[in-house]
Amino acid sequence: MRIAIVGAGGVGGLLAGLLARAGGHEVVLLARGEALAEARRRGLELELAEGEFTIRPTVVAATPAEAGPCEAVLVAVKAWQVAALAPTLAPLLAGGGVAVPLQNGVEAADRLAAALPPAQVAGGIVWVYAWAEGPARYRQVGAAPRVVVGERPGAPTADRLRPLVAALSAAGVRAELATDVAAAAWEKAVLISSLGAVGAVTRATNGAIRATPATRALLAGLMAEVVAVGRARGVALATDLVERTLAMVEGTPAEATSSMQRDIGAGRPSELLDQQGAIVRLGRAAGVAVPLHEALVAALLPQELLARGELAPFERT
Repeated sequence: MRIAIVGAGGVGGLLAGLLARAGGHEVVLLARGEALAEARRRGLELELAEGEFTIRPTVVAATPAEAGPCEAVLVAVKAWQVAALAPTLAPLLAGGGVAVPLQNGVEAADRLAAALPPAQVAGGIVWVYAWAEGPARYRQVGAAPRVVVGERPGAPTADRLRPLVAALSAAGVRAELATDVAAAAWEKAVLISSLGAVGAVTRATNGAIRATPATRALLAGLMAEVVAVGRARGVALATDLVERTLAMVEGTPAEATSSMQRDIGAGRPSELLDQQGAIVRLGRAAGVAVPLHEALVAALLPQELLARGELAPFERT
């Protein structure tokens, strides 16, 4: 099987390295900048709980045209990059392959399907604490990565995704084929939209957030807002989802932080408008009040606009 991973950030680099280490498939990594240069020069360096290793993907490419057609395409860029990237991915799907988005939020699959043949787009999410510590250098903590894939409504069968699930499983990924991948994406949004916003505002680790009663209550309130919006949009979400998600937070590494928190803290563009902003937009469209999300988006928006160059830096006189 020929598998492309688009994006050499924490998620993309990690999955490319794990798949390449497992062998048995042709692994194509699409990267750019220093990550592209370093991956070509020395391969991918991964630091995992069981140790460190360096591995070379089969192909490291700069563009989809250079990479060529693949049977499965894991799109692992940031959510805010998907809309602009999607039209360029057509060469990867020229042989009839399927694109699987792994972004946070609940809109990535629709954005891909708006620019690519909808029948060649599936749904997907990833659960992992991983990040790039430098170009083509990655660290992962906590449990093994979990990837959930599934067909979008109207797809005739999920059989085409089974080889991808098998390849990921053989690579040490907890891979699953979901019958309702949209619900799975919203379940993750309950965690990541809430925890990312609280982490970015407080600049605190997961351990500090859950150990502070008032902040933990804020986290629970944000989670309840996401559940309310999802249900208003017809997504089947369990009645105990908030409680189960809070329990999940309790089980994360105390030192862990969200990718959005790290991006905002470093002054980089983040997924604020794709995660928390989406809950605000979708909530308004569904007539569901989300005051906590609105407040935290307002608090973080100036930093986001500065990072995107849409707001002039404040200069003291």
